[in-house]
Amino acid sequence: MTLTLTVHRGTRCIGGSCIEIRDGDDRLILDVGRPLDAPRDAKGLLPATLDTTLPATVLFSHSHMDHWGLVEELPPAWPLWAGEKSAELIHLSTELFGGRLDRDIHTWTSRSGAIDISGFSVIPILTDHSAFDAYMLLIEKEGRRILYGGDFRTHGRKSSLVEGMITSPPAAIDVLILEGTNLRTDKPVINEAEVEDAFVDLGRETRGHVFVQWSAQNIDRTVTLYRAAKRTGRKLVIDLYGADVLRRIASGTRLPLPGKSFPELKVVITPGGRRLYTRQGRDAFVAEMATSPFATSRKRLVGDKAFIMTRDSMLDDFEKAGLGFTAEDAYAFSNWSGYLDVDDPKSGWARAQAAGSKTVKVHTSGHASPADLLRFAEAMKPAALVPVHGIAWDDPGMAFPAVRRLSDGETWKLP
Repeated sequence: MTLTLTVHRGTRCIGGSCIEIRDGDDRLILDVGRPLDAPRDAKGLLPATLDTTLPATVLFSHSHMDHWGLVEELPPAWPLWAGEKSAELIHLSTELFGGRLDRDIHTWTSRSGAIDISGFSVIPILTDHSAFDAYMLLIEKEGRRILYGGDFRTHGRKSSLVEGMITSPPAAIDVLILEGTNLRTDKPVINEAEVEDAFVDLGRETRGHVFVQWSAQNIDRTVTLYRAAKRTGRKLVIDLYGADVLRRIASGTRLPLPGKSFPELKVVITPGGRRLYTRQGRDAFVAEMATSPFATSRKRLVGDKAFIMTRDSMLDDFEKAGLGFTAEDAYAFSNWSGYLDVDDPKSGWARAQAAGSKTVKVHTSGHASPADLLRFAEAMKPAALVPVHGIAWDDPGMAFPAVRRLSDGETWKLP
């Protein structure tokens, strides 16, 4: 048989990843992501070149929707695989948008070693990314070794994982499938410890609250803010969704979890959050959080000093309870800046500025810097490098080794 590689989508865009490795009747699909620019209610987004009439097995590298978000369009008979915690987050995200994923996801862990999946040997390699439980995948068959890098970086709280691979790379890589998100960009790429120090400085200089907008699934950032809260004598206040995320994945980890072991971590229940979970039929979860000793309220927070999880949808509920922005507060946007419209008067940024609060952006990219991408590629010494997940691969600004440029839907027979 002859191994073939097809990037159905991703050779010239960021997100919507979908890659196929095939050997005769054996097919692996690496990620089936939702395009970043697709409307939330859009259907029929699978790449046209992906043949859904034949059996295949799907591996999700991590829990960001641009890598798994088309799961419900896949044939029901196709087996699904992901990291154990990633699978929990995929189910949680589906529920958040009012749905339910009624399919089993087979899972691996960072200790699983080689797994026989559809005739391929697959080794999941835990990596550093802004998504928790993200993996590279080392795939072997017919004497060939393909390393799918997924999304990764070298400046998060698990940076040692990637640095360890650079120091001691897997041998004899025939194909490296490499992301290039940050090529030709000036996104902030600082390590998470520096982000923590920035929040500590902000907490110490702010007389009131520090409102922070960040993704509840960016666990590195939650840990950063928890540590910053402890260092500044503040509490970290998360909402129901933030608490739900931690509850789903904290087992077997050292992550902060609402409870007596982490007294600085509190949960606030807003009317909007309650409605969200009521629609999911999860009133019992709301009641458990509301009656727990780590619960707090908007009114109790008015006279307190805390780092407070904030989303634009929460602001009206905060204001109604007297927890609106003041000139003594600070507002930090801690997401990718592409998600922020500073001219939108309804945004937290604009409302904080109107109240005289200090507004800052404190963030770091979830993806490797161009220099680190090159370091990684050179260390892997692949016979061929297939670029994906980037828009600047035709002019990356640096000389990557052994580039084999493909087009979406083009099938390449490995030599």
